[in-house]
Amino acid sequence: MAVSESPEQLGVRPFHEFDGANGSWPRGERLEAIRTAAEEFRRRFKAQGQVVASRTIDLVTAGYPARFAFGGAARGINPYIGITNRLVIVQFHDFEGALRTLVWEPTVPEGSARTPFYQQLIVRYGEWLSENVLATEHNTVAGALDLCGLTPADVDYVAFDHLHAQDMRLLMGTTMPVEGELEPRPPLFPNARFLCQRREIDTFRSPHPMQWAWYVPRGMDHVVDEGLVLLDGDVELGVGVALASTPGHTDGNQSLVVNTPDGVWVSSENGVAADNWHPHLSKIPGVKREAELMGVEVILNSNTLEDSIDQYDSMVKEKALADPNREDPRWMNVFPSSEMPKLRRQWPVVPSFTYGGIDYGRVEAPGRGAA
Repeated sequence: MAVSESPEQLGVRPFHEFDGANGSWPRGERLEAIRTAAEEFRRRFKAQGQVVASRTIDLVTAGYPARFAFGGAARGINPYIGITNRLVIVQFHDFEGALRTLVWEPTVPEGSARTPFYQQLIVRYGEWLSENVLATEHNTVAGALDLCGLTPADVDYVAFDHLHAQDMRLLMGTTMPVEGELEPRPPLFPNARFLCQRREIDTFRSPHPMQWAWYVPRGMDHVVDEGLVLLDGDVELGVGVALASTPGHTDGNQSLVVNTPDGVWVSSENGVAADNWHPHLSKIPGVKREAELMGVEVILNSNTLEDSIDQYDSMVKEKALADPNREDPRWMNVFPSSEMPKLRRQWPVVPSFTYGGIDYGRVEAPGRGAA
């Protein structure tokens, strides 16, 4: 596997505030260590400055089992909720002062449909019902970028929280044709580096049976991987932007951390609604009761349980990194990368609070003004 550069060669800086917390034992002592480390990091991170701009655009809403979304705690009639995947565009200055563009979660539905779990939904419910009721496409990745005056060639960095339901061949391009096609796929982002945790790439290339249903089979085969940059933990990309290692949901899960005029935001799919991180505020039947019964402060998004204790700790880390929401300070700015919308067909499993996006400033197309 070719890897173009190390993170340090790109100017990406590891940060180490959480090193001690990650190694603390027994696990019951780790949460307080995480909160202390988060406060140390936040002070330094916020002092550096804010991102230049960010924009959030809906890509696709897909069906998702409610029993996974809230670890079996939610009580409702419809077994499926919707989750809306959103592209987040972040522009920032790197540590040398250059303007950089990151795209977070550029999901291509064509690839996601190849995930074994969604393939089984198509078999069970039929292609039309699956594509028109259980899934709704709002924008393509290229179309979302165009709304901001950008092209895929303008993107410097691409990152996901994890690679469930992603066919990386459609994003990175291939050296061999994808099955059923005659020519290799060109890279969607010809100039971008893909920032992935090393453990996530290892999992994608060789998933365990307990991980299999959510990774696209052969989804990393023959990819053009010269732009792949492997991370080993927490890193900062530039002023106001970091990727925090948050394992548990998957071994290589990571979370986007951005400093904005409304404070620090954190984004991942450790939860699908604000209720996951704030179950004691939840109005979803069963969620608050489960949290009180089990004495927990978060409820996991649990389609995979690779390490539920690590995921719990990672969600606490995300809450500790985030600032209170300006609209309602009871909720921290932890934005689900795939957020559950308020759909009537889901009632009574509807989110108690929705974030909608991380939108600030003006996205600037290199050499073509602002959008």
